[in-house]
Amino acid sequence: MEHIYKYAWIILFLSLIVPISIGLVFLLISTATKNIRRIWSFISILLLNLTMIFSLHLSIQQINGTFIYQYLWSWTINNNFSFEFGYLIDSLTSIMSVLITTIGITIFIYSDNYMSHDQGYLRFFAYLNLFNTSMLGLITSSNLIQIYIFWEIVGMCSYLLIGFWFTRPLAASACQKAFITNRVGDFGLLLGILGFYWITGSFEFRDLFQITNNLIHKNETNFLLITLYTFLLFVGAIAKSAQFPLHIWLPDAMEGPTPISALIHAATMVAAGIFLIARLFPLFFTIPYIMNILSSIGIITLLLGATLAFAQKDIKKSLAYSTMSQLGYIILALGIGSYRTALFHLITHAYSKALLFLGSGSIIHSMEPIIGYLPDKSQNMILMGGLKKYIPITRITFLLGTFSLCGIPPLACFWSKDEILNDSWLNSPVFGIIAYLTVGFTAFYMFRVYLLTFDGYLRIHFQNYSSSKSNSFHSISLWGQSKLNRTNTNLNLSKINNKVSFFSKGKENNIINRIHYFHNYFGNKYIPIYPHELDNSILSPLLLLVPFTLFIGLIGIHFDKKELDLDILSKWLTLSPNLFVESSNYFINSYEFFKNAIFSISIAIFGVLIAYILYGSIYSFFQNLNLINLFIKRSLKRNLLDQIQNVIYNWSYNRGYIDIVYSKVFIFGIRRFSEFNDFFDRYIIDRIPNGIGVTSFFIGEKIKYIGGGRISSYLFFYLSFVLIFLLIFLF
Repeated sequence: MEHIYKYAWIILFLSLIVPISIGLVFLLISTATKNIRRIWSFISILLLNLTMIFSLHLSIQQINGTFIYQYLWSWTINNNFSFEFGYLIDSLTSIMSVLITTIGITIFIYSDNYMSHDQGYLRFFAYLNLFNTSMLGLITSSNLIQIYIFWEIVGMCSYLLIGFWFTRPLAASACQKAFITNRVGDFGLLLGILGFYWITGSFEFRDLFQITNNLIHKNETNFLLITLYTFLLFVGAIAKSAQFPLHIWLPDAMEGPTPISALIHAATMVAAGIFLIARLFPLFFTIPYIMNILSSIGIITLLLGATLAFAQKDIKKSLAYSTMSQLGYIILALGIGSYRTALFHLITHAYSKALLFLGSGSIIHSMEPIIGYLPDKSQNMILMGGLKKYIPITRITFLLGTFSLCGIPPLACFWSKDEILNDSWLNSPVFGIIAYLTVGFTAFYMFRVYLLTFDGYLRIHFQNYSSSKSNSFHSISLWGQSKLNRTNTNLNLSKINNKVSFFSKGKENNIINRIHYFHNYFGNKYIPIYPHELDNSILSPLLLLVPFTLFIGLIGIHFDKKELDLDILSKWLTLSPNLFVESSNYFINSYEFFKNAIFSISIAIFGVLIAYILYGSIYSFFQNLNLINLFIKRSLKRNLLDQIQNVIYNWSYNRGYIDIVYSKVFIFGIRRFSEFNDFFDRYIIDRIPNGIGVTSFFIGEKIKYIGGGRISSYLFFYLSFVLIFLLIFLF
């Protein structure tokens, strides 16, 4: 067994081969590299498959028997300092490596087709492989400094990939926003690492936990100082995992290619913050104040993310706020001490969210021939609708991901989310109420996304179309220069209400019941353009993720009855005593679990029903029965309802006004403070020495005329001033 662990460095270095090879070969023979660029995707997928197989093998070893292996070699050594570089293989590492590689393979396959027409194809795969490698390096790190190195590489890769289409102003702004926001968290993380090194004299996890515990129990250190340094470590996770108040970068990060959105939200960027807390959980667990902060930040984030998703028109931003809310559940679980449940939900959510993001990419890609190069429209759900007729496979997979995220049994997220709900209720009724309430919010906004996208009719109206070649033009799509001569089409968007409230489905005259077919001149024939399913390389990753979305939750079923106990996860997650966290026999009473599950499912179904009433076909049914008018017959009730709708809509659409506050306080405020400092420096600080110099010059000019050349006169003035100073001194 130990022989296998010695080769665990393969997990890190196999993925590193591709970005290094692309860079070297492209510099030497750039033309040949461009001509065979699709080969690099095949190599990337092949190497990642090998990494996944090795990770699965290590995971099987971990399940069969908890075994921690750490390999170190010295990097720098002197009399006062020694730093070792290496890798650590334990249950947490094996879980994260399987998660990253399995989701990474589907995203790599998906990206090959999704980015095939982009001129930056090679650059994209180089960044993608480096991103994946940095995350694998992060989870195998054996000490805090090594984690920080890969932590920064993850941040750099996210900057490059979010701003991949850097010619777009929105993409350029989004990557800068993500980079700067994460620098705030990274600075806190660095201070926390240095603080603990000052206290313990080591960066190694085992030394860190043991020495800190001893110092706390013997009361040999300042507990407030340890609490501060632990909070600074948590600040890094707040930024990376988009927790309040450093969550503002996450929705803007959707300006990057959709495969990157899936990778960031499922397996890499946001998972890095969760991994950091899980890796340092023995340290957090010993400080009750930090655990309270974790749970408080988690509960605020899960509620805030859910409410901000209510009125978003961009399909990817709606999913981004969903990720923020679900990560809030995970942080809440960690804050109340439910380590196993938190990682369980991280696993189930990752597969479901990867399926949803890749499904959104399929939707956007299928709509691109109709919408064309309109960056602000291609992801707008208000311009979609009725796509269930045209992309049925994407629709089914997206619906399964939606059911899972809403906590509908027996899909994956149901099992993990219900455990978090039960644990949060037992820990604090307030946390429990908010967590259960957010279940209904999640069901509402997720089915809002589904209904706006797939239900009803296509809400784009084309006019003045012609198949004449004189009206043709070239379209630069989201995925590069298109060779098709597309016929002239004019989007009549005036009939679409730009201020579509999430409580309003819209009038019938705003929705057309058919789609016009247009033709492109392609070769010697005309072909119709309409929303359609894409190639198998786009659909196959969706189908590969469906079994995980359906069945991955079964690994965590852990009831008190042996016939119901399928819990592989607890065996996988059993922590070694070396990490100073006692493993406990974690059992759930099956009767209590299903009784509480009925309550959470009822809340989720209620949220789904509200979404269907406001956005689905049920709206028309109720409208025909005149039930809505009977319910809100009085004008006072109607006005009150409208006011409530507007308040909630404005709160959600304006992102809770948090970005506006940050803009006023930090951007505008810092700019004004800088202008004041500039004024103070120029006109006060600089003028003091300049004024002294000018004054000395003029005094010297005047004094030089007093001198007459007589020594007796100089002595007279000298003695006079001495006498004056003596009198002042005496009296």
